[in-house]
Amino acid sequence: MNIFLKTEDEIDLMRKANHLVGRTLAEVGRHIKPGVSTLELDRIAEEFIRDNGAVPTFKGFPNPYGGPFPGSICTSVNDIVVHGVPSDKVILKEGDIISVDCGTLLDGFNGDSCYTFCVGEVAPEVMKLLQTTKESLYKGIEAAQAGHHVGDIGSAVQDYCEAEGYGVVRELTGHGIGRDMHEDPQIPNYGRRGNGTMLKAGMCIAIEPMITMGDRKIAMLQDRWSIITCDRKPAAHFEHTIAIRKGKAEILSSFEEVEHLEGQNF
Repeated sequence: MNIFLKTEDEIDLMRKANHLVGRTLAEVGRHIKPGVSTLELDRIAEEFIRDNGAVPTFKGFPNPYGGPFPGSICTSVNDIVVHGVPSDKVILKEGDIISVDCGTLLDGFNGDSCYTFCVGEVAPEVMKLLQTTKESLYKGIEAAQAGHHVGDIGSAVQDYCEAEGYGVVRELTGHGIGRDMHEDPQIPNYGRRGNGTMLKAGMCIAIEPMITMGDRKIAMLQDRWSIITCDRKPAAHFEHTIAIRKGKAEILSSFEEVEHLEGQNF
């Protein structure tokens, strides 16, 4: 396992890359409404990222199961947990939810964040899933301090979500991040306190709860990218990139613009 501790100068570059991700999510969010295709959202994201001097990291990302990822963002609608492929055939409708996962490469460092948006008015039980998933992200971040362990993060997310009756996806995890989009260590959304890699100041990681309304079992669609819930119930996904500190972690990405846009629905 190769874990790279970042200097303050490197963390500053990562902060800039992640702030751009937050701004991109907000730009995409402005166009999320019934009748819009996920491919159109992808075009908006790619143009915004490139106009701001960065590269969309997801575009062309290699896949051991098939071809490279065709989009600049992942657009996962309803029962697609993650890695939804943008398409002109996927048209958003009232009551949908869509998680938009975005990565940028700016000045040699990566940003990575995800937000699950509502399309118009969603059912109360779906809104509760989104609220719980988002809250669990911050529970995980609270546990991410130097001297703690990766298992502390996973336990915080798992305990919070399972207490509400939700499923916690096991097969997909958060990750270290820096010059590469995916670095060591993996950051599962389940675990036991005190177990796993010890967290050290200077580590940068992406924490990303992937939570299902029903059973946690997942499967891959024929596009070899999209991960779907086996029971076809909705799933939510939120992600922040953070820097580990001796006390409270620093969140390098930002939901501020998105929450302003959403009117802080939750």
